[in-house]
Amino acid sequence: MMSHPIAQRFADLKTQNRRALVCYLTAGHPDEERSIELLRGVAAAGADVIEIGIPFSDPLADGPVIQASSQQALAQGMTYDRALALIARAAVDVPVIVFSYLNPLLAAGPDALRRAADAGASGVLVTDLPVGADPAREAWFGESDLAFIRLVAPTTPSDRMSEIARHGSGFVYLISRLGVTGARAELAPELPATISRLRAATTLPICVGFGISRPEHAAAVGRVADGVVVGSALVEAAGRGVEAAVTFTGTIRRGLDATR
Repeated sequence: MMSHPIAQRFADLKTQNRRALVCYLTAGHPDEERSIELLRGVAAAGADVIEIGIPFSDPLADGPVIQASSQQALAQGMTYDRALALIARAAVDVPVIVFSYLNPLLAAGPDALRRAADAGASGVLVTDLPVGADPAREAWFGESDLAFIRLVAPTTPSDRMSEIARHGSGFVYLISRLGVTGARAELAPELPATISRLRAATTLPICVGFGISRPEHAAAVGRVADGVVVGSALVEAAGRGVEAAVTFTGTIRRGLDATR
């Protein structure tokens, strides 16, 4: 039996003593054609996994950069199915995760997850579906062909960390600090201790996001986690152009590989 693409990617990285670079891009930003170029360019520049954000009109967890990118994409007519078409057209050779709030997925219909898998997605991450909030809906995600990536906050108690991880697959996304997404000058000082608590709660790989914007951030996180997630800083670069985003991805990749 073949491994799931996300599990296989992390297994391969482990044998190479490398850390995962997970890159977030907003579907349809700056526009559809450049969105496809970005997916391909970021993959070629060293991304191990790509999260493709489904634009949403009320993105409560997103900071100003990602909010603006979502609004720009929505204004140009980006939808769930058009986002899936981008994934299919880009046909990148790394796992792609559909990153969304719950509402767009529900609005897309009962076969939304199957359509995502058919388009080439390997995982799904839902920002606003806490473990235990809606067991039937969680089962819908958990029983699909997509890895169900779960979020853990730095304030999450250890027993709750275990419960969250049991209901997820692929990897655990650890939010490095409270608040909305966005680049920061410094990482949270308590991050290593939080990662240690999460390690004790799950065997899934741990990827850290929120605020990763510099190669030295990636290197610091790579010493204690299995991967980093880069979002706002990459989306900001994408707003300047495909080349800027690809160059930025390469700098983060090199920073992360410095931990080998």
